Amino acid sequence: MALELVGKLVKTMPEVTGQGKNGAWQKQEFVIETFDQFPKKVCLSLWGDKVNDLKQYAPGDSLKVSLNLESREYNDRWYTEARAWRIEAADAAEGGQPQAQAAPAASRPRAAQPTATPFNASFDDDNSGDLPF
Repeated sequence: MALELVGKLVKTMPEVTGQGKNGAWQKQEFVIETFDQFPKKVCLSLWGDKVNDLKQYAPGDSLKVSLNLESREYNDRWYTEARAWRIEAADAAEGGQPQAQAAPAASRPRAAQPTATPFNASFDDDNSGDLPF
């Protein structure tokens, strides 16, 4: 599952390294804030040589991040990680244009509303006294 996220780099966490049975590994997490009407902060992680891709950006830079979501089970609990696999400057990826936002609901044209029937106009001929519902 490949997803893309565009936002502003808020913070980079310290790089974490370790040694496993397959050799040395490195991981770095970072936080970006989306440009939505209600911005969300998302923590993503980079693994291996992709950690070096993040070093060229500073907090405040606009980024376009390609990511995968991965979940795993441990002790009957599920943990989900957002793993970034590509980072680009949003300006270059979007052709210099900021991300297009959906128009707010209030500015969208509304469908023509049917004209309201005057209250009780359709029941004037009904002498049975029944309720209309």
